[in-house]
Parts: sequence; C-alpha cells; structure tokens
Amino acid sequence: MDATVVLVGVVIGIGIFGFPPLVAQHAGSEAMYIALWCAGGLVMLVGALCYAELGSAYPGAGGEYLYLTRAWGPRVGLMFAWARCTVIQTGAIAVVAYIYADYAQRLMPLGAYGPAIHAAISVVALTALNIVGTRYSKRVQWVFTLLTLAALAAVLTASLTASGDALATAAPTPLAGSPAGLMGMGMVFVLLTYGGWNEAAYLSGELRNPDRNMSRVLLIGTVIVTGAYVLTNLALLEIFGLQGLRDTPALGADVMQLAAGPYAAALLSLTICATALSTINGTIITGARVYYALGRDVPRLHALAGWSARNETPVAALLAQGAITLVLVGLGAFSQNSVQTLVAYTAPVFWLFMLLVAASVWRLRQLDPDRPRPFRVPLYPLPPLLLGLTCAGLVYSSAVYAGAGALIGLAVLAAGIPMLRLLKPATLPD
Repeated sequence: MDATVVLVGVVIGIGIFGFPPLVAQHAGSEAMYIALWCAGGLVMLVGALCYAELGSAYPGAGGEYLYLTRAWGPRVGLMFAWARCTVIQTGAIAVVAYIYADYAQRLMPLGAYGPAIHAAISVVALTALNIVGTRYSKRVQWVFTLLTLAALAAVLTASLTASGDALATAAPTPLAGSPAGLMGMGMVFVLLTYGGWNEAAYLSGELRNPDRNMSRVLLIGTVIVTGAYVLTNLALLEIFGLQGLRDTPALGADVMQLAAGPYAAALLSLTICATALSTINGTIITGARVYYALGRDVPRLHALAGWSARNETPVAALLAQGAITLVLVGLGAFSQNSVQTLVAYTAPVFWLFMLLVAASVWRLRQLDPDRPRPFRVPLYPLPPLLLGLTCAGLVYSSAVYAGAGALIGLAVLAAGIPMLRLLKPATLPD
C-alpha cells in the first residue's frame, strides 16, 4: 500500500489542471474524449509493467539512460542524455511554466505577452533558488507539494456543486483534420497527464516479494489514477460541455468561479500556481543532475560538471538548463497556443526514446538472460510489444500532425549526432 500511494502521488499532478482542454481540442465527441482517458490508463499499466521489470533487474541510478546504454550501446545512451537536456527535460519545464502562467496571468495580468513573462520569471526565480542551495529548494518543494492535493480536492468538491449552464454549449464544433492524427495528438496530452508511471521502475527494489507485490501495486495504482481522472473529466464535461472545455484555458479557476465566486477562483488559482511551481522546481532539481552527469562522463563537456560544495548544487548545469528553457519559453511566446507548441516540440523525441525503452525489455532478455529479475512482465512479450506499438504511433502522430514545433524538436535531436564523437568508452556497473 505504501508503494501504491507513492505511485499515485507521483502520477497525479499539475497536468490535470492544464491538459484536459487540449485533449478536448482533439476529441470529436464526448465519448471519444472519455475513451482517450481510459486508454491512457491502459498505457500507464502496460508501460509501468515494462519499467518495473527493467528497474528490478537494473536498480542502479540512471533510469532510462542506464537501460538504453545496456541494451543499445553507449552512443544511444549519450543521444538520450542530449535529448533529455535539450528537448525532453527543458521542454517539460517550459510546458509546466506556461500552465503556471495561464493561472498567474489571471491573478496579475501583464499584457499580451503576460503568460510568457510569467513563465520566464518562474524559470529564472526557481533556477536562482536552486543555485543558492539545494536545501532551500527542498524546503520550498515541501510547501508546494502539500498544496497539490488541496488544489485537486477543491476542484473535485466544486465540481459537485457548480452549475454549467453559463458555460455549456449546444454542440461541439466539428474538428478538421485526420481522425487518426487527432486521436494520436489527444493521446499525447492524455499520457502527459498520466506522466510519472515510469517511476515504478524505482519502486521494485524497495518492495517485499516484488515478484508478487509489484503487479498488485501497478494494478491498484492504475485503477485509482484512471478512476480519478475519468471521474474528474466526466464532471468537467457535465459543467462545461465538450466545446466549453476546449475554450477554457484555466478550468480549475472557472469551476471555482461557478461554485463559490471570484474570491474562491482567485484562491484556487493561487494554489494551482503553487502546484505548478512545485513541478517546475522538482524538474529543475532532477534535470540539472543530467547535465552534471553528462559533463562528468564526457571530457569535452567537463564545464557542466561544476559543483558548489558549499551550496550542494551543480551551478553550471543549472545555468545551462535555465538558458535552454528560456529559449523554449521564447518559442512559446510567438505561438498561438504555447503549451501545445512546446508539447509538440518534446513529444516525438520523448516517444522515440520510450519506444527504445520498450524494446529494451526484449533486448536485455536476449543479451543478459541470466540476470536476476525479481519482477517479470506478465504475458511477455505482449506488454512490451503493445507499449512499443503505442510509442511508434505517438511518434508518427506527433511528428506528422503537431506542426513546426515537432520538426524543431527533431532538428535539435539531430544536432546532437556530432556529439557522438565526444563519447569515451563507457563502463557500466554490474
């Protein structure tokens, strides 16, 4: 039960306050909208099963970097590190910064480019906080994390009492474009909301009897998360209707506005801002360590390995990460939908490497058959095959239908190919 609570707590976060409108923009009907959220729960379960086997067999630090390096070689591992630094991690920070900005702009309007300004301020302030010292950022993280559940509970409570007559529309506007492409992009946003299930890889080493209990943790955790998300989105459809949900960038505040008036909406907006800042701060903390590891392992990037012993923080890595993130915030400022553009930037690259992780389950069973695996994927090879096919579909959908943002992300990934020449031979732990 402890592990289940951890898994649920990792998955349920700021995404439920920002991504439902974007999912609705790619769903042709209310039934399709709910079906996407149910499908996301299935992908969460399948993906978590695959990560749990990898994590139980290779419990060392490094996560995907370690699995990819073992399965496909150090060059693929280095490309993943490059992608994580320039696209995946920094793109995730920028996406959440804009979700924060949508709510902050309601509390403190800063003009036409207000969301971009709020997003940039959050990145600069939290990067500076981490440079001052990890101990301070950890204290702030505690405060922000405690507010996350309070915000979600407030939205769910308000949903029970809010009347949607003012926002519900007669019928949703028909969507243009390929149905397959729309569903694919809708799933991209759904799975971002379900993000965090890969952390199951780090639970397997802590469980008693992981071969028996890991499947229980994943099944119970998936049922809880999927149930919470489906019920929440049914409530949102009841309040807003599908078209109203498409047009609502700050849905939590609007629910509270209907249920309890403008002061409650402002209070919830403030709470959601704190929740978003919690996610940004946590991602900055973990992301900077990837830059640090890259500088440590690649001699020509040694400058990134600078560490302040006094503040217990990788200063150079934080500065590099902050600079790249601000560039992406600037990219979002000149797009019609900042969050959607930045998700398009990260999605094809993220799902490409997730596809390789799914294939790593099969690859490592072939390369390292005698390795102890306290947890094995049930119904093998079906789960890694399903995850791989899902990832391949999401790579295609996000690359073909997501627009210029996806092409920029892929171009940045390709720019890392010359980095392979910097690689020195890698020695992996047993």
